Amino acid sequence: MRLTVLGCCGSGPGPDSPASGYLVQEDGFALGLDLGNGAFGAMQRHLDPFRLGALALSHLHPDHCADVSALVVYLRYHPDGKPGRPPIPLFGPAESAARLAAAYAPSLAELAEADLSDVLEFRRLGPLTVHIGPLRLTAVPAAHPCEAYSLRVEGEGGTLVYTGDSGPCEPLDELAAGADLLLAEATWTHDESRPPDLHLSGVQAGELATRAGVGRLLLTHVAPWTKPAEVIEEARQTFDGPVEVVTADSVYDVAG
Repeated sequence: MRLTVLGCCGSGPGPDSPASGYLVQEDGFALGLDLGNGAFGAMQRHLDPFRLGALALSHLHPDHCADVSALVVYLRYHPDGKPGRPPIPLFGPAESAARLAAAYAPSLAELAEADLSDVLEFRRLGPLTVHIGPLRLTAVPAAHPCEAYSLRVEGEGGTLVYTGDSGPCEPLDELAAGADLLLAEATWTHDESRPPDLHLSGVQAGELATRAGVGRLLLTHVAPWTKPAEVIEEARQTFDGPVEVVTADSVYDVAG
């Protein structure tokens, strides 16, 4: 199993990276995890978008889903597209079909007619486990101020857990238990005055990795105003295993 980072900047694209977007690939199957601002452009460097097997959106904040509109345009209008091609399964929160159609609609007058079902097959993401190609996807509710999920992807090549956006919470601890690789947001440095149920600090990401007994910790979703060196230093104070801050276009073997 291989993880490719399309974008890793927190809360929006930054000077060096698009917003959140990742590919998990195994046995020729590609699962997308989030597709934030700019991530679709990066995808085209790593994968023919017509080969995307499925897409899972952790939540519907723009830095995690804004480029779905660009994906729709590509699938609909690229000259190499094949009429009658099956739509790509998109797993997302309850409002995904309506919200993403609204983002795509050219005007309020045309909002009622916006429909993306010709290229995307919307499936409700919730507390569940489903098989997608050779992978098993498990979702649990995240601690974030909207319907949001943390995701676990399992296959023959290892186990990856992606926190999405979340503060510390028991479901996330259970989801991450024993994972080979934990892809954890670390939006900010630690401060007890930070609002709860929103994001992880470097300290909290390291604590999560330690509690869950993961093999490696990759920090992501670092905000443009946060220094990566500071969050990685925090994480190393609370986790003894391998840890690094990801960068756009980096590739990792999940069980490597």
